[in-house]
Amino acid sequence: MSSLKFGTSGLRGLSADLTGRASALYATAFARHLLKNGHAKPGDLILIGRDFRESSPAISATCIGALKRAGLTPIDCGTLPTPALALYGLQLKAASLMITGSHIPADRNGIKFYRPDGEIDKRDEVAISEEALAIGDSALDETPAEAENRTAETEALFLERNKGLLPAGSLAGLTIGIYQHSTVARDLFGEVLTHYGARVVPLGRSESFIPVDTEAVSAETIRLMKAWAPEHGLDAIVSADGDGDRPLVADETGEPLRGDLLGLIAANFLGAQVVVTPVTSNSGIEAAGSYTVTRTRVGSPYVIAGMDEAIAAGKANVMGFEANGGTLTASRFTVEGKPFEPLPTRDSFLPILATLYAAAKAGNPLSAVAGSYRLPFAAADRLENFPVETSAALMAYLRASDANLADFLEPIAAVASKSDIDGLRVTLVDNRIIHFRPSGNAPEMRCYVEASSESEAKALLEQGLGLISAWAAARA
Repeated sequence: MSSLKFGTSGLRGLSADLTGRASALYATAFARHLLKNGHAKPGDLILIGRDFRESSPAISATCIGALKRAGLTPIDCGTLPTPALALYGLQLKAASLMITGSHIPADRNGIKFYRPDGEIDKRDEVAISEEALAIGDSALDETPAEAENRTAETEALFLERNKGLLPAGSLAGLTIGIYQHSTVARDLFGEVLTHYGARVVPLGRSESFIPVDTEAVSAETIRLMKAWAPEHGLDAIVSADGDGDRPLVADETGEPLRGDLLGLIAANFLGAQVVVTPVTSNSGIEAAGSYTVTRTRVGSPYVIAGMDEAIAAGKANVMGFEANGGTLTASRFTVEGKPFEPLPTRDSFLPILATLYAAAKAGNPLSAVAGSYRLPFAAADRLENFPVETSAALMAYLRASDANLADFLEPIAAVASKSDIDGLRVTLVDNRIIHFRPSGNAPEMRCYVEASSESEAKALLEQGLGLISAWAAARA
């Protein structure tokens, strides 16, 4: 049975399931959806980008062939960040596909789909799935193909955007490490940071794919950063996930900053009036700036829908971010007297630049800037290779009755209240928060917590993951 399904951000599944017919099938289905709904006409351009996964070039080539046969004109934009591809698509008013599994393991991959006006929504996902189902098992040409390459033009537009965001020389005097691993953003980070006067130290470049989850930073990644920071005298370390749309920033000690804090700093940097963010983002965000906050389910389509609603209501200076730090803009902002055009898809560059600029402008270490926000201490992690069926069974059990939820959490504390917007977010009687949510992209069970101290948050996270594991073991 195929592992492919739409999750929080595009189509995802095992690389073995996506390579070949499946990639031709979904590319064809997307093309038919675009043509049928007037988002494209025969002969229109459609952009293709990809990450550094071993399977991505073959999937990309198969999609290019399928899109040509469907009547569109593919343009190969090469290996580059998803926000760069999306920005070029918006400029050309062209649809696009990004071949990437983002942060999930190397044996998996995916496709992110963009209409000419931006990221697809849940209705588009349903329509694409229906088109794929209609094609079914009928004959489908899987022959790969090549297309005109415009990597240079796509990157140049993205660099222009990011090199115009901050004042000239605004990061001079900072020494910033770039954990390059296998992110497609690695070289562009270096160019942008050097442009602003920072001294850049490249770190950990890899020719094989390394999955880096910026929302649940692995112990190995933290170990590396904590060793690099003193070794190179770094003021910060920056990185991103595989396709460069989720930021990772560590302070001068190598300690990673939470993604929702990076998004919050970006919101204050932009002077946002409306912030849209998922329920998993820190509960202290509402009180940390002069804006209104809309909470959504997890996933960029939900954040985009929330931003669209704000724009439709006549709101200005509308932006959003996810708990992983990926930051989206729905309005044109004015930054340092210059216009900053909207990019309504996750971007890692904006929150990274805003955070580094905050430290440089204040003349304080990054740890002090982070501490000044005084947010509740938060932590998150996940159990990997956790069967989807087990996750579903656990969530069904916890939702079945208040007694089940209370019994499950009895070893930790009594339940004060709960939210079921996405997963189960529980406020305990001592005001700590614990949130259980199956991943929408991979066989993983996630746990998010908040507490009044870092040690309490880490202890609560360990307890939460332990309860999940124990329940699964008892059920096996």
